[in-house]
Amino acid sequence: MSAVEIASTLDCKGLVCPLPVIKLSRAIKAAAQGAVIELLATDPGAVADLAAFERQTGHKVLERSESNGVFRFLVQRAK
Repeated sequence: MSAVEIASTLDCKGLVCPLPVIKLSRAIKAAAQGAVIELLATDPGAVADLAAFERQTGHKVLERSESNGVFRFLVQRAK
């Protein structure tokens, strides 16, 4: 699999629900179709929030990971 090109990074560390998803929603509306946005968050609630965001919007969470309390998501805007 080739490396994913990240269009922008949203640093939402320290923010709590629902702010990371609100910021992602705004950023993804401004992004080109198919663009990938990296979201960094420290709120464990972001995991469930992003799953719901994916179901409700059709945008795809390509990758989820966690390292040292920081959750990283790669979200691709729906085409």
